[in-house]
Amino acid sequence: MQRRARTYLTGVALAVMLSGGLTACTGSPDEGNGEDTKAGNSSSAPPPAEPGKYRTLPEPCGAVGIETLKKLLPGAEAAESTSGSTTSGKNAEAGPDSSPYKGEATVTYDTDRRVGCRWKSATSLATRHLAVDLERVVSYDPAVSDDKRAQLLYDERAGQAEIPTGEDSGSPSEDGNGDEGENGDANGDAKGGDKSEDAGSQDAENKGDDGSEKSDSGANGESDKDPDASQSPDEDLSPRTLDGIGDNAYIDDQLDTADSGVHRDITLVFRSANVIATIRYDQWLTDKRRTPDSAELQEKARSVAEELAGDFDDN
Repeated sequence: MQRRARTYLTGVALAVMLSGGLTACTGSPDEGNGEDTKAGNSSSAPPPAEPGKYRTLPEPCGAVGIETLKKLLPGAEAAESTSGSTTSGKNAEAGPDSSPYKGEATVTYDTDRRVGCRWKSATSLATRHLAVDLERVVSYDPAVSDDKRAQLLYDERAGQAEIPTGEDSGSPSEDGNGDEGENGDANGDAKGGDKSEDAGSQDAENKGDDGSEKSDSGANGESDKDPDASQSPDEDLSPRTLDGIGDNAYIDDQLDTADSGVHRDITLVFRSANVIATIRYDQWLTDKRRTPDSAELQEKARSVAEELAGDFDDN
C-alpha cells in the first residue's frame, strides 16, 4: 500500500509540474507583445528641434574694422595719431587702450550669450557714438528651434519699433525705439524725440551740417557741408525693413531737438540664423540751428551691419 501511494503521489506531482510549464510557455508571447507595443509608442515622439547655427559670438570690439571706424568716427584719427603703438586682431592699427578705435566692451552677464562694444568721437562741431550689441538666442522649448526663437524675438522688436511692413509702408510710425526697453541707450542718452515721417526732410531746411567725415576745417574731421547735397529727392529714409543684410533687417531713424541737444539716432537690427545684432549710431551737433544728416548716418550704420553680417555668413 505504501509503495502504491508513493507512486500515485509522484504521478500527481509530475502532472502539476507539466501543467505549470505549459501555462508559462503559453503566457510568454502575450507579454512579449506588450513590450513591443510600448516600445513602438515611445519611438513615435517627435524629435527635438535642431540647435542654432552659431554656438559662439565674436569679440565685439574687434568685430568692426578700423577703416569702417575711421569713417564713422570723424575726428578720432587726430586723437589716435598721438597714441603710437599697435594691437592685434582685426583692428591691428587701433593703438593702445586710450585710442578711440579700441572701443569699450559692454558689461554682460554671459559672454557666450551676449556681447557688445561702444565707441565715441568728439570734435568742436559734433559728437558721435557707435554701439554694437550681439545676442545669441537659445530656445529652451524642445519643439522650437534656436533660429525660430530668434525670428520671434526679431519680429517682436520690429513691432515695438513700429517698423512698417509691406502693407503699410506708406505710413511710418511716430514713436518707438526698438529694443531700448531691454537694453537702454548704449550711450546713456535719453531718447525723447519724435520719429520723423521723412527722416531727410529736416535736413533740407538746414544748410551747413557736418555731413562729411573729411574736414574742411582742419583736424576736426567734421565739415560744414550741405547735408542735402548727397541726398536723392526720392530716397526713402523713413523707418523701414532692409534687404540684403542677414536673414531679416530693419532700420529706425529718430531726430531729437530737445533742450538737451540736437541729435539724430539710427538703430539698425538684423538677424542671422540664431544671432540678433543691433547697431546704434548717433550724432549730436554743437550748433542747435542745424540737424544731422539722415542719409549719411543711415549709410554708415548700414556699412557696419553689412560688415558684421558678412562675417557671420563666412562662418
